[in-house]
Amino acid sequence: MKTVKIVGVPEHFNLPWQLCIENGEFEAENIDLQWKNIPEGTGKMCQMLRDGEADIAVILTEGIIKDIVAGNPSKIVQIYVQSPLIWGIHVAAKSDFKTIKDLKNKKVAISRPGSGSQLMAYVNADEQGWETDNLDFEIINTIDGAVEALTNGTADYFMWERFMTKPLVDQGIFRRVGDCPTPWPSFVITVRDEFLKKNLKIVEKILKIINSTTHDFTQIPDIDQTLADIFSQKLEDIQEWLKLTQWSQKNLTEKTFIKIQNQLFDLGIIDKKSTFAETVKAM
Repeated sequence: MKTVKIVGVPEHFNLPWQLCIENGEFEAENIDLQWKNIPEGTGKMCQMLRDGEADIAVILTEGIIKDIVAGNPSKIVQIYVQSPLIWGIHVAAKSDFKTIKDLKNKKVAISRPGSGSQLMAYVNADEQGWETDNLDFEIINTIDGAVEALTNGTADYFMWERFMTKPLVDQGIFRRVGDCPTPWPSFVITVRDEFLKKNLKIVEKILKIINSTTHDFTQIPDIDQTLADIFSQKLEDIQEWLKLTQWSQKNLTEKTFIKIQNQLFDLGIIDKKSTFAETVKAM
């Protein structure tokens, strides 16, 4: 039995992995796939790949490309979710901020440096025509930390996946003033170089199993109700999310990689570029 340590955020996108584990599909291939939820998100998972604490990460595209450029010895082996991630822009429900424009030069809550919540703040600032050099960040680690920071006023706004954050909006804790979809596929599957080199066939088997499940995921009976129950979401919200979400079973192409990297460079998120071969391993 080959032990494989995999990490991802505790969100609805990753339920297919849990189902495959529970159904014994990896075990049937002699793979002990040990999933760990990482609520801190992409920045933390990048560090875990670097430190060898994780072999595989299901991770935000922009975050891992940034970290590979910065020396993370890992490769993107596949797109996991092709559709954009819709980042809700949230403020404290009782704050005076009414629109995105009100947030110019205000403090952004981010899970940690290099996280999607930080990188998307740059994307949003660019779209609004703001100076990205003026962005001011407050590190809050998790969504609970964001609730505390926005409520106490130590940060002014917080960007997080819209549907996962909606219960906080429904409860009157946050107010959503707008959305900012990623201009690229949202999630990729990334493997540490050392692990990939020694376990190529294992990685291929893992991808085959997860791809079979994501391909038919929306056809699973009552999957909308299952997701709503697990993640404490309203059924209609999950149904809307399912319509908007498109899983992928394909490689990241060189053309798409170049486009994403150029956007990150233009935004000042990266200050140098990596090659396709240094970043992506076509499986």
